[in-house]
Amino acid sequence: MRAHAFIEETLMAADGADTDVLIVGAGPTGLSLAIELGLRGIKTLVVERHPRTGVQPRAKTTNARTMQHLRRWGIASALRAAAPLPGDFPTDIVFATQLFGRTLAVIENAFEGAKRRDPRFPEPAQWVPQYTVEEVLRDRVATLPSVQLKFNTELEQAEQSDALVIATIRDLTNGERASVRANYLIGADGARSLVREKIGAHMEGAHAFALNYNLILRIADLTRAPPEPRAIMYWIINQASPAVMGPMDRDGRWYFMITLPPGVTEVDDDTVRRRVCAAVGRELDIEILTSDIWAAHRLIADHYRDRRIFLAGDACHLHPPFGGYGMNLGIGDAVDLGWKLAATLQGWGGPQLLESYGQERRAVHQRTVAEAVENYRVLSAQLLKDNLDDDTAEGETARREVGEEIARTKTREFKNLGVVLGSRYIDSPIVIDDGSATPAEHYSNYDPSGYPGSLAPHAWLPDDTSLYDHFGPGYTLLALDETASTEALAQAAQHAGVPLTILSFRDPQLRALYGAPLALVRPDQFVAWRGTNEEDAAGIIATLRGAPPRDAGAGKRQGRTA
Repeated sequence: MRAHAFIEETLMAADGADTDVLIVGAGPTGLSLAIELGLRGIKTLVVERHPRTGVQPRAKTTNARTMQHLRRWGIASALRAAAPLPGDFPTDIVFATQLFGRTLAVIENAFEGAKRRDPRFPEPAQWVPQYTVEEVLRDRVATLPSVQLKFNTELEQAEQSDALVIATIRDLTNGERASVRANYLIGADGARSLVREKIGAHMEGAHAFALNYNLILRIADLTRAPPEPRAIMYWIINQASPAVMGPMDRDGRWYFMITLPPGVTEVDDDTVRRRVCAAVGRELDIEILTSDIWAAHRLIADHYRDRRIFLAGDACHLHPPFGGYGMNLGIGDAVDLGWKLAATLQGWGGPQLLESYGQERRAVHQRTVAEAVENYRVLSAQLLKDNLDDDTAEGETARREVGEEIARTKTREFKNLGVVLGSRYIDSPIVIDDGSATPAEHYSNYDPSGYPGSLAPHAWLPDDTSLYDHFGPGYTLLALDETASTEALAQAAQHAGVPLTILSFRDPQLRALYGAPLALVRPDQFVAWRGTNEEDAAGIIATLRGAPPRDAGAGKRQGRTA
């Protein structure tokens, strides 16, 4: 029987689901979604067509926002322990004429990765290859009894009715097919997403700015005699071999990336070795471990959802990997979608909750993708000048000018907390506008704000715990001064079945940070509402849980700040 006909008959006969959520793809996005669902007891099946998680490092920056999620999932320390480079390794970016050449500029503490306490966030960024992140996420998934993970298994077909999604999956080791009935299907299946094709979504934007060549090399000489200053990334600016490279581990593994000239689609090993030696500035023994040619795009799907099927991660947005956004953006999708799916399946989430996923994430994707493209405008080759290595007045002038250009054009790529923590959910149907002025956005500067739709301001408490550590798995109501009464909101939440944790701090500093005596924080740590009183508590809760507008009452704009 044809797969399509088989699914049609199964849909007609279906009377229940085998799993709540079927996730296609076990990369960082799919695994993160599985964790978010599994921690809430949602029955989840993850299928991955490859036999294991990735081997290319791809993403290497787990940013401060993603580390907050890992902290909430109980695995931030596990990731740091698994990271190949030592904890005290400098998180700097060095621009130089060669690896052992003249330093042109240094951007310190890139991505806020220094291991020190910061009032703005509980966890600094971590420099770690994506395959290590996937291993740590996979280990966490294995501890969740409601989640099943199947490798060597691909999605072949999917159809949906008003009640269910029916998918055909195939075991690639023996060819056996099985039908899976799920309440929801999520395509976390990457840039060539089959699920995107199934819902008729199209990627819109600019394709293939240029081809780039990524390599993982073993260079034992750099273990015996490492470059100084130490850094997580070196931008090599010379005519013979403009490149980006950096250490992957303490065993001599390095990544090396070059942009290919127009029309070039492959590079032979001898050329690679010549380019590496020119970038380093000396002859070396080089072992090529893996290579990967990829194209930079600026693409966003025209829609992320068709009824019970959703897209997340690279399946719905692609951009140049400059700024460390890609993997982290997909994990953010997983978190946003995960708690909303769980709330819907648990019965307290209204129809606007899942509808808000695309509305909220699209604006964040557009802003972040635009930042990545801006960072991609200036690469090593665009920073070249004559005489950069000369011991002359002309050489000194050239080096100073390039250093100034680096500060002007590249700082935003590596000092980007305003994007990482400062992106907001504006005009969301499940966020209540309080009528106050919208805070300004900046790519670098991050000013914590309790403005609805913003990430909840962080604080270290007197007992040295993070405020975030006290947030509940559902909504959290913060009472921050003696005027704050929580009774009406607590009763409204209980009546609607919304899980609510109440935290009373009566703290002037927290009160000033949040800008109101009361604040409701979502499961994903974003402020959904703040106000001075609990008038129309039922309307507030109705809006926040995505209830139909007729049930939300005046809650949509209630709660001016004081």
